[in-house]
Amino acid sequence: MVHVYNCHPFASQHIVSTEQEPGLVCCGGGALFVVCGCRIEAYDVRQDGCPLICRFSSVSSVRSIRHSGAGDYLVTIEEKNGAMYLRAYTNWRYQAVEKTRVGVRLLGHLLRGASFRGAPKEQMEIIEIPLFEPPLCMACCPLTGDLLVGCAKSLVVFSLKHQKLSEQLSLLDFERVLILHVQGLSPSQVAFCAGFVALQTELEVLVVKLTQQQKNTPDTGHHHVLLPDDIITDAASDEDAEMKKDGFSPLHEQEDFFMFPKHQEMLGSEAQDCGTSFLLEWTGIEVERSEDMSICYVLYRRFAPDFFQGCSVEETHLHSLQLHPMFTVTQEESIISKGEEPTCMFVFFSLPNTGYMYSLKDSVELVSTYQYPEKTHQAVLSNQFLYVITRNALQCFTVRCSAVAARVNDPYIDTTMKACPPITMEVCALRIQLFIGLKAVCHDGNHIVLLTAADVDNREDVERPARKNTSRKTSVCKSTEPTDSGHGWNLYVITCVSTLQLYQEIVEYSKRYEQSSPLSQSCVHLLSEAHLLLRSALLTQQDYEPHLQQAFQESCAHLADCFSRLDKKDCHLALPYYNISGLSVTDVVQRNMAMCNFSSGYGRGFLFYLKHSLYEGTVEELNEGMANKVLEIFSVAEPTELPHVVSNPSMLRANPDCAMTHLRQLDISGTSSITLSLSIASLALRKGDLHTYRQQMDRHAEMLQVYGFLEEPKLLLHGRGKAVVPTVLAQHLRDTQEGLLVAAVVALHENRQIRLEEADFFFQELCKDEIQRAPQLLLDFWEALLVASANESIIQELLFHLVSVYIDRLTCRDLSGVKALKTADDLINSCCHYGMLYPWVSILTPVQFGIAHDQQDLHKLQSLLCGPTLEVSSILPLLEKLSDRDNTGLSVHVLCATKLGQHEGSINKLLERCPQAIISYAKHELQNEKLCLWWQKLFPELCERIRRTGNDTTILSALRDVLAVVAIELNPLEFLDLLPDDGTAQFFLPHLLECSQRNLLIALYQNITCLDVWE
Repeated sequence: MVHVYNCHPFASQHIVSTEQEPGLVCCGGGALFVVCGCRIEAYDVRQDGCPLICRFSSVSSVRSIRHSGAGDYLVTIEEKNGAMYLRAYTNWRYQAVEKTRVGVRLLGHLLRGASFRGAPKEQMEIIEIPLFEPPLCMACCPLTGDLLVGCAKSLVVFSLKHQKLSEQLSLLDFERVLILHVQGLSPSQVAFCAGFVALQTELEVLVVKLTQQQKNTPDTGHHHVLLPDDIITDAASDEDAEMKKDGFSPLHEQEDFFMFPKHQEMLGSEAQDCGTSFLLEWTGIEVERSEDMSICYVLYRRFAPDFFQGCSVEETHLHSLQLHPMFTVTQEESIISKGEEPTCMFVFFSLPNTGYMYSLKDSVELVSTYQYPEKTHQAVLSNQFLYVITRNALQCFTVRCSAVAARVNDPYIDTTMKACPPITMEVCALRIQLFIGLKAVCHDGNHIVLLTAADVDNREDVERPARKNTSRKTSVCKSTEPTDSGHGWNLYVITCVSTLQLYQEIVEYSKRYEQSSPLSQSCVHLLSEAHLLLRSALLTQQDYEPHLQQAFQESCAHLADCFSRLDKKDCHLALPYYNISGLSVTDVVQRNMAMCNFSSGYGRGFLFYLKHSLYEGTVEELNEGMANKVLEIFSVAEPTELPHVVSNPSMLRANPDCAMTHLRQLDISGTSSITLSLSIASLALRKGDLHTYRQQMDRHAEMLQVYGFLEEPKLLLHGRGKAVVPTVLAQHLRDTQEGLLVAAVVALHENRQIRLEEADFFFQELCKDEIQRAPQLLLDFWEALLVASANESIIQELLFHLVSVYIDRLTCRDLSGVKALKTADDLINSCCHYGMLYPWVSILTPVQFGIAHDQQDLHKLQSLLCGPTLEVSSILPLLEKLSDRDNTGLSVHVLCATKLGQHEGSINKLLERCPQAIISYAKHELQNEKLCLWWQKLFPELCERIRRTGNDTTILSALRDVLAVVAIELNPLEFLDLLPDDGTAQFFLPHLLECSQRNLLIALYQNITCLDVWE
């Protein structure tokens, strides 16, 4: 049973007097339509007194009536002589002028004859809509105005058309576009909206959707004939009839009992096995569209007749089928104009004692179940409420439409940033209003229409509604004609109160529970309902209302206050509700101080909010008094959190002596930690107490202190992004323990507590007084991070940064004298990305003891180029700044060219600039597939240079080394082909002889090996 409150969602009521007893009522477009026999009367519910708009006669007796907001037309099912007809009444508002013309025509037949000659006439039209089967029910799509008609074996879809006859005249018409032949179900009620089609029988509900399918996709949604064993289909009934004709009785009629189907629920694609199949027949002009249309099964629900809660088996049947779309402000106009789908779609249907509401968008799920206190006759669903009528009461239930729409609209709902009451929260009845003999209910905007019929012989029953009704205003519309005051029926138009007024009443109502029990769930429940009312209004409001937004933030604050006092699982919701309430931390602390019960202390929800806000850095800088109060709160509630609280940037104005006192008490209590020691040291620095600082820093080794900084990064830096600010402790470590500082920041990066860009900003801000473009401490950090990191993208970014700085320093000859934390040898020994220097590189730039810092930068750069990781192509633009006029630049350029495979150009440069390194270069680089360059490139170049320069000892020595390699790798004939024809054969003869002897020995060895194999 749902909880029933005593709020007042209804503001006033008007009694509408009609000449005859109303048979049917419906409303829409700000109008109330009353069917009295063969006459239809329209009243304006938006004006005080509900004045009559017009009245007109129907063609025959109306059995069902619906209004379509799109197109503003009425559609009726009428009966005459036992035959059922479907008619549409368009331009009905023109009947407000007496003796206006009425046109009657068939569907699709526009009157173009004498009736429209001359000036266009404004007149109401009655459109006859022919059908193959008698209509049983109908529904209008609120988005497009399209019409769905339910027949015994088919559903017919009519598209609303605007036919333009002239520049001044445009008429409404319908086109029959689709017939859905239904097998296995005959609807008693239908609903139609945004392509969703809902069908209802006495005990079954089926929801499908017309969708556009992709081409070349097999259609599996049109023919589903798989039927459960407990379903008796029409075909089975036909077989039974045939058996009866033959004189046999079916098996299920031979027994003395009847088999009822069981309860069943199928969601999504499972619903295609419900036993109902569809065959689409496209009848519109655009026939080609039929090939892309298919049926998607959404929901199937079947109930078994039962006797429960005073409802007999005969009375157990479904009623009030409704498809309810919910639009958001940003989508409503585009949805209606472009035919897009609404934000959310709900389907509602009800048994006499239980109502069900499902959400159909994205995933199908049961949103709410309504357990009525008594048997119901009819219900209507709106964005904010569900209105249900019983025999003697109008019940107003809350709904969860806005909770579903909020989660569709905002992905941050149900996070630490934003919150919304859960969809699964139990619904409640805000009001049960007594009436006598309720027969029908309908809803339009801010108005509810009730039709009652009481016993005319009992005058007390007639007058009782007015006496028992607790509405705030009652007025009777004066009829233009005399009426019988003794009739036994009444037609009420009830105006609902504004959202803000109802919200304020619910908040006041919740205070009753709060006074009796601050932790009452009823208080939270009522405030959650008030919050959902405001959220629904905000989601669907057309114009921005600052008072509504202000009330919404106030409701968030009320909910947060409730959750802040809780000590259960929902206490964490205080954080997101406070976040969207617009309250500052100071405001929240003051609110909770006022609510604090000194016997129980502060609630877990408040402490959770305060901790999370401090740790996330979303707190404004607190003044001294409030900061001291926060320290006091944590010293009592959670003293172990004090080191983290003291280190927070929002607490900078806290009294250092007060903070030190709390930390000392924590230290004395035996809960000492590394973070606590670092926090005390940081406070001592702020006070200028270096003795206490050294004492605390000496308590733990540097490696343990790194773990302390990992636990509380705010000891070193405040802020995020480009707003990173080093702390006093970080500035002191820069001057005294730069190695600890670098190690701590590397650890923070590797544990994803700081990004690389933030670390760069941190060191640049920390060393902003240095003249260098890249401070040495930043370079030390990059080198240390390169050693520790395993992220490939980070490694490549670091390599680029390091090469850029190394080249800048070599170009500018930076002699600042700042010593790096690690030398080139240290990096080579500890980091795999730094390689050992090639022998020929050492010849170009020999290593010296006590070398300058720029020489260290050179060796680090050379080591990176000798390593396996650096992509040389990425740094080519940087090489343009480095000249190769000296050996320093030459070594870098040759290294890069070699790694890019440009060996011939490198040989030319070395022969020209440093020939003593050529043999070492060749031995290291000219191997495998590059071995041929010894005789194809290096040998001719050396011979040519000897001819030009004479007997250069360096070149001659290099030539001898080359000949030694050539003699080993080539045979005598190939060797002879290489020799120059300039009369210098005597110089090459020893090497030729060595080549011949070597080849002779190889041939002899091969012959001996062959003889051994032959024997």
